[in-house]
Amino acid sequence: MRKIAFLAAIICLTSCSVNKKTNTQKPKLVVGVVIDQMRYDYLTRFADRYGNDGFKRLLREGYSLENAHYNYIPTYTAVGHTSIYTGTTPTNHGIISNHWYDKYLKKTIYCVDDNNYNTVGNDGEGGKKSPYRMFTTTMTDQLKLAQNMNGKTIGVAIKDRSAILPAGHTANAAYWFDGGDKGQWISSSFYLNELPNWVQEFNASGKADEYLSKPWETLYDITTYKQSIEDNNNFEATFKREEKPVFPHDIPSLRKSNNNYSIIKGIPAGNSITTDFAKAAIVGENLGKSAYTDFLAVSYSSTDYVGHQFGVASKEIEDTYLRLDQDLAELFKFLDTQVGKGNYTLFLTADHAAVQVPSYLESLKIPAGYVKPVAFKNFLNEITLKHFKSDEIIENVSNFQVFLNKDKIRELNLNYENVAQTIADEAINHKKIYKSVTARTMQTTTFTNGVLHVLQNGYNQKLSGDVILVPNPSTIASSSRKGTTHGSGYSYDTHIPMIFYGNGIKQGVSKKKYEIVDIAPTISNLLQIEFPNGCSGEIIEEVLE
Repeated sequence: MRKIAFLAAIICLTSCSVNKKTNTQKPKLVVGVVIDQMRYDYLTRFADRYGNDGFKRLLREGYSLENAHYNYIPTYTAVGHTSIYTGTTPTNHGIISNHWYDKYLKKTIYCVDDNNYNTVGNDGEGGKKSPYRMFTTTMTDQLKLAQNMNGKTIGVAIKDRSAILPAGHTANAAYWFDGGDKGQWISSSFYLNELPNWVQEFNASGKADEYLSKPWETLYDITTYKQSIEDNNNFEATFKREEKPVFPHDIPSLRKSNNNYSIIKGIPAGNSITTDFAKAAIVGENLGKSAYTDFLAVSYSSTDYVGHQFGVASKEIEDTYLRLDQDLAELFKFLDTQVGKGNYTLFLTADHAAVQVPSYLESLKIPAGYVKPVAFKNFLNEITLKHFKSDEIIENVSNFQVFLNKDKIRELNLNYENVAQTIADEAINHKKIYKSVTARTMQTTTFTNGVLHVLQNGYNQKLSGDVILVPNPSTIASSSRKGTTHGSGYSYDTHIPMIFYGNGIKQGVSKKKYEIVDIAPTISNLLQIEFPNGCSGEIIEEVLE
């Protein structure tokens, strides 16, 4: 009898648990917010200047993971957005950079270029795009599949790749901003044949011109910007025809010499117009209003442009994030009104972070530096001349990867593995190179920790180079000593915010280490759908109710 009673109790508990899960109301809308080049410390550095309704609202009411990192190299925009939404790394999803050398086509390609499709929205070339180079599904794809292609998925970003890759293969549409003399939000015939009325109306509204009619001045008195270095310094790049990289930036007079509408990408107004467009998408597509769950993928790209030009310690970055905080507060308030607080789930993260300007670090006697691309290619050619009497063996050097000319290697009757290993062995002698391994090593050795582990996570046997290099910490490939970049596996590039908020999410904070690939399975679990088909991440159970 005791066994029967015990089994009955277990069945009851299991049934209750299942019913509770089944009856949990799914969110009407999921909003993915990716902030391009946002370091984790931007949450803390500027905390005393943020309002209560932007970043602080998410930290107060959501669940923040304070030790979240990227787990691969290279940490670039396209790779980050893809990894967030596929729940895996370049090893599986195939987006190994923004641009990379295609060893089959023998040319450098761009991650979302696709001449099979045409621009929708104007007569330019900016819409010939698709996500076809992404090998796996995204959580947005899986949501569509789980709902038998019902529900809507919309991607929005200034950058095409930041709208296209998160939205996945099955999106209703992805929209990005076409600069130059166009100044319009456009799409691709991969998704649709003409822009919806709401997009046409937005393009006709004159918002871009309105934003560009004003100088970029600091939001508050510049003397109160204490979390950044002096405004006038030698570590920041200027806009074209600007004498010094200082406030105020006279956008109306600089506009013509900086590719007209494209200048909006590199100022906070780019984030503001992205917010405006995201709000228009929510209304225009009736997101969160049907019986199905919709997905809005929003990426803020201007933070990246500002960071590249001015660096992570600049007053421009400080002002950009203070203004972005207001844009986010506006978006959250709009979601409350339009979709209903408690009816949506939101996550906020970044596609990568960034390093302090190396020349600035050098001025402080902190180890840092530069690898000049042309000089480095010559250095590698000297290796092949010395050992193999040819400077035609290296076909391409990009993204700290070396692609070999296999036809030339055969012509010279050389052994491919010996050539690759020789280059790897000699490249490590360069004073700015920290690690050097061959593709064969990546294929035959399993690294479980350290920089070679994250390098391996970014290695794709089909697409990656023959020799893979890792520069010293705070060392970048650049001929300029102004501004900054990203791409490494060091913590300054990998440590990013990861915050969950809304329907189905607990309130809290964690200092445990999590990886960017954990977002997709966590959101998929919340939605009770299958994981993306290449997913290698794990569910972050502690954030879920």
